[in-house]
Amino acid sequence: MMYEGKHVAVIGGGIAGTTAALAFARRGAFVDVYERAAAIREFGAGLQITPNGARGLQSLGLDLASGLVGQAVVPRDLHSGRQVARFDLTGLSGPPYRFFHRGDLIGLLAAACTAAGVRFHLNTKASADQSGTVSWHGGTQQADLIVVADGLHSATRQALFPAAPRFTGQVAWRAVVPADHPPEAHIWMGPRHHVVTYPLPAAPDPMVNIVAVEERSGWAPEGWRHLDTPENLKTAFTDAAPELANLISHVRQPMLWGLFLHPVARQWVHGRCVMIGDAAHPTLPFLAQGANLAIEDAVSLALADDLAAWQGARIARVSRAIRAASANARNYHLSGPAQRVAHFGLGAIGRIAPRAFLGATDWLYGFDPSQMSSSTQTGT
Repeated sequence: MMYEGKHVAVIGGGIAGTTAALAFARRGAFVDVYERAAAIREFGAGLQITPNGARGLQSLGLDLASGLVGQAVVPRDLHSGRQVARFDLTGLSGPPYRFFHRGDLIGLLAAACTAAGVRFHLNTKASADQSGTVSWHGGTQQADLIVVADGLHSATRQALFPAAPRFTGQVAWRAVVPADHPPEAHIWMGPRHHVVTYPLPAAPDPMVNIVAVEERSGWAPEGWRHLDTPENLKTAFTDAAPELANLISHVRQPMLWGLFLHPVARQWVHGRCVMIGDAAHPTLPFLAQGANLAIEDAVSLALADDLAAWQGARIARVSRAIRAASANARNYHLSGPAQRVAHFGLGAIGRIAPRAFLGATDWLYGFDPSQMSSSTQTGT
């Protein structure tokens, strides 16, 4: 389907929605975005834009220089702080691996959308149907295509694919603290819990993004906006190494959410309605791919002439990424002999064959969503 001169409606003004809006506008479509909030903004804190996501954003003409270039991924022992290995990211092909504040990235996307003629309808809770009708309180509009990008709790997903999520037995805290941090992603691994830290491009003071995960039977609600107490976070990580404990001690307003496993929707395309991002495939945060997969969805969708083929390729790729994220969750939380063997193996790879790590990630990071072929769409 060629989109020049067509009307595309996008429900949701987050990263998935604004990327889709910009991608379709670049293809010559008339684009309207319906956002229930009063402004286009992102809550939360940091995110990592890996080369696959960066290729998609750059194909839309975005300058990503405001992101902080990541130099390495550094697995560390949560208890001792010992560096287990160091995997250099500067050898990745394509655009650099970058750290962003979510608000900065959404601001960049929203400004580019406005410049491209995208129309935003704020304070508008819209719904879609398969015929291409967008409805909201007080109005309707017909579209040639509706892109549903309204996130984890998408009403459209619930109507079309009402599958119950399963609690993973894990909860996560997210916070930002003022502190120095090398331009690296540190993964602090320990039995039944782990922490990921990395710096954010913030002025005037340096900031560090913290995501801390704990296994436990008591669940917490989904979503990033459930405020918890700093004491609960500190109690969960009393065994942290001094450097990590110091970072955690500076947290003032941690956000807590339960991690639930949602099945990938079996069908994303319903008539003139297409789901992307978390509406189609909510992703656990253990591979730093939630935003990147949403960007891939949006960029590739705007280029797709065959929506059925696009859907099949995307389902295969995101399912592989979700499996890899789940494997990371298990590997980060090993204990006893299994942990010692795993850490020894990581260290050996880092010393003897550091390029092997980059090679193992090529299926993920080497993907280019702006290139439409069956092989690149599945990441094979």
